[in-house]
Amino acid sequence: MGITRQIEIPPGVNVTLEGSMLTVSGPKGTLARDMRFPQINVTVEGGEVVVATASDKKRFLAMSGTLEALAKSMIRGVSEGYEYRMKVVYSHFPIQLKQQGNLLEINNFLGEKQPRVAKIIEGVTVKIGNDEVTLTGIDREKVGNTAANIEHATRVTKRDPRVFQDGVYITERA
Repeated sequence: MGITRQIEIPPGVNVTLEGSMLTVSGPKGTLARDMRFPQINVTVEGGEVVVATASDKKRFLAMSGTLEALAKSMIRGVSEGYEYRMKVVYSHFPIQLKQQGNLLEINNFLGEKQPRVAKIIEGVTVKIGNDEVTLTGIDREKVGNTAANIEHATRVTKRDPRVFQDGVYITERA
């Protein structure tokens, strides 16, 4: 029996499939991803991406949903892009942020002398405001991972997190 999932391709977005590599290109850029998984067929037919499986096993049904979500996020990324907003929160020591190449340097976090660093993944643009950081990019995974890197770099350890709530936190995903 199995299941078939269709993802409509909007105008202005071009989707090609070479072997198992799905390439999506649009006005904001190009993304490519390997969509290979046993017993799941991914095809591009007449204006839509089709993810199909003949199996009824839970594993293959779940993975077909995952591949569908990946294709949808790639199509949305090249047409609209992704934007994460982060808020800089501090109560005792003002935090200073500086971008140096592919690293975000967090100075004076809880009064520490050594700066903390967070890796900015290639393909993500960082805009630092007064007490806000904006991350933009076309790959949802890269933008989300960069936001997680920044949040993780400002993790409070060896102190009571209910008292020391300083850090850089994700406030909005769009």
